[in-house]
Amino acid sequence: MELNQELFTPIQESERISSGIVRPSVTYWQDAWRRFRRHKPALIAAAVLLVIILGAIIIPFFYPYTYDQQIRTARNLSPNLQHLFGTDKLGRDLFIRTVYGARISLSIGIVASIINLTIGVIYGGISGYIGGKVDNFMMRIVDVLYSIPLILYVILLKVVFQDSIKAAFETTFLRHLKYLGPELILIYVVLGSVYWVGMARMVRGQVLSIKNNEYVLAARSMGASGWRIIMRHLVPNTVGQIIVTVTMSIPGAIFTESFLSFIGIGVSAPMASWGSLASDAYKGLASYPYLLFFPALAISVTVLAFNIMGDGLRDALDPRMRK
Repeated sequence: MELNQELFTPIQESERISSGIVRPSVTYWQDAWRRFRRHKPALIAAAVLLVIILGAIIIPFFYPYTYDQQIRTARNLSPNLQHLFGTDKLGRDLFIRTVYGARISLSIGIVASIINLTIGVIYGGISGYIGGKVDNFMMRIVDVLYSIPLILYVILLKVVFQDSIKAAFETTFLRHLKYLGPELILIYVVLGSVYWVGMARMVRGQVLSIKNNEYVLAARSMGASGWRIIMRHLVPNTVGQIIVTVTMSIPGAIFTESFLSFIGIGVSAPMASWGSLASDAYKGLASYPYLLFFPALAISVTVLAFNIMGDGLRDALDPRMRK
């Protein structure tokens, strides 16, 4: 059979353009970033957090005062050009102490979120993937940890581990880190040991809902190990929920640390966190309200910014909103 050569003539340029793809395809992360940029409040909140983080890192290097410097001639001064946030009863500059408080509070939130991410994802992924009696046993451990009041847990760990943490701090490389102290290490341990339970529950629920999908069954039939299936197929398909949960856990850790420092079981003097600054200012609230106003404002702005950014990430990473 002889083919008609006219059927194989090249198409015209105009016809090629009209029949082509009108809009280029985008990946999941490109589409999520595009939708996040359209969420103006979340974008502003991210910019505010970036300014706070950079300020906490950079400002102490060129600011004329340190967080523990006492100026006897400048006690209980109201905010002025020399001391932007005023001074406390010992003559310490409140602005630089608030900046250092940002270092403490943000570092606690970030460390707690990293531990939350690491332990919670692995624990919840294993529990949800294996299922059965193993899942029931692992979840009962989570329920027990979740039922213990945080304050009681902090006091218990502080009594049990305080001496050992102090000894480790004095005999290891940690002694070279001037601003770290045993109390701060203890808060890292306490918050990191309990903050992962919510993440584990969330990851377990997500894994249970997708572990019987076709691509998981295909990977299992090809001989993939359980660990590979969890890390390569199950966890990546829950990454949106994981990122949102981690983002939401940071302000919770900051607020918890502030509360613990406010009631006197957090960081100790001369270290400064936003909670300890608020605790010190509470006694002189009637006479020097600015001592409480600025740390409280810093806590409020940071927690609000994290919550708004978390809402934006949740909307951006939700596959159901993808267009």
